[in-house]
Amino acid sequence: MRRADRLFLIIHALRGRRTALPARRLAESLGVSLRTVYRDVADLQTSGVPIEGEAGVGYLLRKGSDIPPLMFTAEELESLVVGTRFVRAFAGERLARGAQSAMLKIDAVLPEELRGRAERSRVFVPQRWYEAKSGVVDALHEAIESRRVLKLEYRDADGTTSTREVEPLCLACWGPVWTLGAWCRMRRDFRNFRPDRMQFVATGEIFAETPARGLDAYLSTMGVRRQQFE
Repeated sequence: MRRADRLFLIIHALRGRRTALPARRLAESLGVSLRTVYRDVADLQTSGVPIEGEAGVGYLLRKGSDIPPLMFTAEELESLVVGTRFVRAFAGERLARGAQSAMLKIDAVLPEELRGRAERSRVFVPQRWYEAKSGVVDALHEAIESRRVLKLEYRDADGTTSTREVEPLCLACWGPVWTLGAWCRMRRDFRNFRPDRMQFVATGEIFAETPARGLDAYLSTMGVRRQQFE
């Protein structure tokens, strides 16, 4: 578990308590040592979080000094919920897990009147709409992040097959269709490839993204700006 996640969960565990929570219980629930809990609590106290108590006694948030809940309007919250549903449906298992985890954290600190709003949204996205290709999306996502050159066996719209080496730069979703934006070494130019028309393997080579062959240059060639996608 990341340290940032532990600190969040410690604060959440102390919210609203009237009695001190023993450090040992925190350690057991987080799956870490007592020493780690003591260090994390000390770091939170140093950074200004109003935690009272000590080792061997337990901890609680100072009375009247509870951490304010996240404040969202109903529309903001529903946007997050619907966005999470789209990620689960289209973006592969890796980002789906991240989206679900993020929503659990948000829900944990929502004020009572907004809790449950997530389940009431009537904007739905079938969760397994893109299931058959989710593994491909995850693999391409990993290649983009690690800057791994890919060798493709690619079939174009006319059914013609070619072998390419590409430097993957980004993924874009167009409803049921994904495209991989990449620098094609054969064409010596930027190209878009549909994952459902390719077989690919990582060559083991790591490429260096340069201004002339990087993401901003690709987007400029496609006639768009990065800000349009952020």
